[in-house]
Amino acid sequence: MGLKGFLEGGVASIVAGCSTHPLDLIKVRMQLQGEPALQPLRPALAFHTSAAPHIHLPPPRVGPVSVGLRIIQQDGAAALFSGVSATVLRQTLYSTTRMGLYDILKKKWTDPNTNNMPLMRKITAGLIAGGVGAAVGNPADVAMVRMQADGRLPPAQRRNYKSVVDAISQMSKNEGIGSLWRGSSLTVNRAMLVTASQLASYDQFKEMILERDLMKDGLGTHVTASFAAGFVAAVASNPVDVIKTRVMNMKVEAGTVAPYSGALDCAMKTIRAEGPMALYKGFIPTISRQGPFTVVLFVTLEQVRKLFKDF
Repeated sequence: MGLKGFLEGGVASIVAGCSTHPLDLIKVRMQLQGEPALQPLRPALAFHTSAAPHIHLPPPRVGPVSVGLRIIQQDGAAALFSGVSATVLRQTLYSTTRMGLYDILKKKWTDPNTNNMPLMRKITAGLIAGGVGAAVGNPADVAMVRMQADGRLPPAQRRNYKSVVDAISQMSKNEGIGSLWRGSSLTVNRAMLVTASQLASYDQFKEMILERDLMKDGLGTHVTASFAAGFVAAVASNPVDVIKTRVMNMKVEAGTVAPYSGALDCAMKTIRAEGPMALYKGFIPTISRQGPFTVVLFVTLEQVRKLFKDF
């Protein structure tokens, strides 16, 4: 029974991840806009003190549609699926683990009399499952972020990974095995927030809809509960996601100082240079991706469960 939960969750996650990959790529590109490591450091909340200051104007921020069109114009429509092999590996490792583990904990902690699990237990199960899944899938996550971000760099600075295997191989060779777990604390924190908010809120919203007889247990209920869960997950995870993206994407060369010494340093530099709302950069594409991703994930999961019901 435990293995079936992993299989169901894995299939649903891979389908959801691949179908919403272009939105995820646009989100990553937007989160890297105006990055302090690549732009002159311009305090967002300070005045210039020199008599003749040299003013650094921030680059214009563009929306998700403009970012998507720019990618297509520069690199072709296929570029929207840059790093999709890393997405498949990430979902196979990370999401399969978190979905399967959450399913096991849910079965163990559900009250047999009411067939319900208290909200706090759902959140705890999500935190545990998300943390374990993220630790397992971090190498694929780093590879995915780098492959998605590569197209925004000048041609001479691009890493040009051929596949997720090539990305992991080159990182291990050039930067050491430890680079595969760069930003792992952020990945774990984000995954705990996403899984706790996404899976727990989906179950909670679904139970509320069915208990109040607002809808029957069918596609309408699954779509409504999953979209609400996606919104909750996006709000909870976006700040950590911005920092995670920047830490994973930073280029560290021998003999040079890393742009960020860690997650806290990245957060402080981002806020100083771009203001606190920079932590919600890419929120529109995040919710635009998180909503459809969560809908596809849970609708697919419910259908896969029906197929495997007799196994």
